[in-house]
Amino acid sequence: MKRSKAWAAAVAGAVLAGGVLTSAFTMNGVQSRGDGGGTGGVVLAHGSDRLPSHTASDWVTYADHVVVVTAEAERELPASEDERAAGQGYLPREVTLAVKETLWSRQGAAKPVPEPRFVWPAAGWTFGEDGRRLLAMEGQPRIEVGHTYILAIAWVPGYTDDGEVVPGQWRGLGEKSLLPYDDGVIGNGESEGRLTTATSDGHDSAVAEPDGPSLEEEMRGRPAADLAAGLKAAQPGERQQFGRPR
Repeated sequence: MKRSKAWAAAVAGAVLAGGVLTSAFTMNGVQSRGDGGGTGGVVLAHGSDRLPSHTASDWVTYADHVVVVTAEAERELPASEDERAAGQGYLPREVTLAVKETLWSRQGAAKPVPEPRFVWPAAGWTFGEDGRRLLAMEGQPRIEVGHTYILAIAWVPGYTDDGEVVPGQWRGLGEKSLLPYDDGVIGNGESEGRLTTATSDGHDSAVAEPDGPSLEEEMRGRPAADLAAGLKAAQPGERQQFGRPR
């Protein structure tokens, strides 16, 4: 039995803060690293951004809202019949996010902030001969229960694909639109299933990128109020279309 397009869109598009997983079902395009997450370590997946999310201008151009959320609960979803029969595949996960604060909203946003709680597809687990292992997108939070995050969200209307209805849902923008935010400090909290801090090593790589430091790097170590002020001052760019909603 194949998963529905609605489910596939949720996993391959909304999962993982807006990044689009290269192959959510066969796990092609992933690499593993033995840095925790059970006996086999964390499986790190690579994907492409759904929308630009590098700068404050990107956020105010494409997001409807920027919210502070805490993950309150999670629910494991079943693998497909084909994957269960093969003994390997992917176990999806949903998390319940409680909205703690709204930092910014776009005038004329498609929908109001989804208060007080909403469900968000999140990275789950792979399973196979080597057992069950955590899945995470490289450089991004998994969204773990008990941790707090800053999330830029945009409403994607429902659409029909080959006769199947994919319902409207909240999505992230891209890999830079989900930030750890434990203890009121941007950069503190969970990322890739591990604890990280704003002062951890390895956070200066974005400075060398062609587009310069990301909004995440600029705000690392600072409170959400500074991010809110930066978004209020940012100028939106011209919205571009990037193909069919994902």
